[in-house]
Amino acid sequence: MEALGGYPTKTTAQKSRMFTVLFSLMVSVGCLFLLQTKLAKSRKPKDLYSFEVKDAKGRTVSLERYRGKVSLVVNVASHSEHTELNYRALQDLHKELGTSHFNVLAFPCGQYGETEPGNSYDIESFAKTTYGVTFPFFSKIKILGSDPNPAFKFITDSVQKVPRWNFWKFLVNPEGKVVRFWRPEENILSVREEAVSLVRDIILKKRVEL
Repeated sequence: MEALGGYPTKTTAQKSRMFTVLFSLMVSVGCLFLLQTKLAKSRKPKDLYSFEVKDAKGRTVSLERYRGKVSLVVNVASHSEHTELNYRALQDLHKELGTSHFNVLAFPCGQYGETEPGNSYDIESFAKTTYGVTFPFFSKIKILGSDPNPAFKFITDSVQKVPRWNFWKFLVNPEGKVVRFWRPEENILSVREEAVSLVRDIILKKRVEL
C-alpha cells in the first residue's frame, strides 16, 4: 500500500517487528548493566586486607600479606605533640608482640596542620633514624575531604569515626575487620591489652590445629 505522494507506508507487522527488536535491545542493555553492577559489587573489598596500597617508596603492595595477623593501623606525623611518645610506644609494642602475629602499620597524613610536611620517603627515614622504628610505613595519604585513601576510608567507615588529629589507632583482627579504635590521648596500655588478647587467640588457634 502506498501513501499519498507515492511513498510506501509501514505495515502493522513491520512496526511490530521494529518494536520487538528495540525492546529486545533495551532488555539486553539493561541486563548487561545489572551484570556489570553485580560484578563491580563482588569485586569491592570486604575487609582491610583486600586492599592494595603504596609503600613509602611508591610501590604497590597488597595488604593481603597481613591476613591472619593482628594489625594496628595508625595515622602518623613527624612533628606532632604526640610524635615522640607514640613512636616509642608503638615501636615497643611492635617489637614485643612480634611480626609473626602482629604489626603496626603507619600511614602518614599531612592534613592536620603542619605536622607532616615531608614526602613519604623522608617521613619513613626520619622515624627510623630518630626513633628506631622498624614497623612498616606506607605512602603519605589523604584522610579528609572528597578523595580519601580507599583503605583508610574502609577503616573510618567501619567505626564511623574520622581522625581529628594524628595518631589515632585502629585495631584490625586477623580477618581484616576493624574491632576498636583509640584517640591519641588514650593510654597505650589499653591498646596493648586488646592487641595481646587477639594475638593470644591466634596462638591458641594454631595450637589446636596442630
